[in-house]
Amino acid sequence: MSDAFALDDAVSAPRALTITESAVARLRELVAVENDPKLMLRITVSGGGCSGYQYGFSFDDRTTPDDLVFERDGMRVVTDEASIGLLGGSEIDFVENLTGAYFAVNNPNATSSCGCGTSFAA
Repeated sequence: MSDAFALDDAVSAPRALTITESAVARLRELVAVENDPKLMLRITVSGGGCSGYQYGFSFDDRTTPDDLVFERDGMRVVTDEASIGLLGGSEIDFVENLTGAYFAVNNPNATSSCGCGTSFAA
């Protein structure tokens, strides 16, 4: 079993996200640098990229009525209703390797993805 767990038990599994300890640690660092405990990592999916859909990552301190908020150890990840259909069941991770350091989405809904990992086909 992975070191990740479901962020929000109120959301059914197909609409849930998980977040790894590595992602929580990096989010905690970034929120501390910004000195704003209200910040959340927003993940969106939009059309485009070399595989059909692309992930977008940003920080946000507000939610909208169609947002779903997931939390682990005080760190929050938010996505919208339109994106959760393609993100549901995904694991949010933070990866550091020879190619760089980045948030990664391990998405079971992706049938293929590009080499850089920022776009996918479903």
